[in-house]
Amino acid sequence: MRAPEPGHAPEPGHVQGPAPAPEPEQAQEPAPAPEPDWTDPDCPVARTLDLVGDRWSLLVVRDAMDGARSFTEFQRRTGIARNILTDRLRKLTAHGFLARRTAPSGRRQEYVLTDAGRDLFPVILTLRQWGERHAFAPGETHSTLVDRHGTPVPEVAPAAADGTLLDSRNTRVQKTR
Repeated sequence: MRAPEPGHAPEPGHVQGPAPAPEPEQAQEPAPAPEPDWTDPDCPVARTLDLVGDRWSLLVVRDAMDGARSFTEFQRRTGIARNILTDRLRKLTAHGFLARRTAPSGRRQEYVLTDAGRDLFPVILTLRQWGERHAFAPGETHSTLVDRHGTPVPEVAPAAADGTLLDSRNTRVQKTR
């Protein structure tokens, strides 16, 4: 039986000892993440999933968009194990979605979104809106994203230049350089 990869659940019956978790708030520089082994080198969706498609990365980005900055805040909001959170913060930083900086207090490190991280907003929004429609029973309580006036954010609806709503029935993939 092989050991699970970091961030993956162990196989049934696998005994895994506790992994020491470094305190990322006191660490200097994270080790660089290895170059991804692209699942499908020509597909932007596959490449994006290779970077942020695990169980926790987008939740960390979501919480950064919602104001989380410290290791402790991310852990409290997500409930993620320390060793997995350490790994995800390292990868998100190494791949340019988050940047580490010294907190205003000067005593801790904090994580802030980069432009690439902020560019994931439509992805998070679309996943959220899909979840609101399909992951809850009718009438079940859930969170909703609202604008600064408290109004729910409108549904994402991609449209062609002529205003036609786009979906998988009227779009296709085309290779480009």
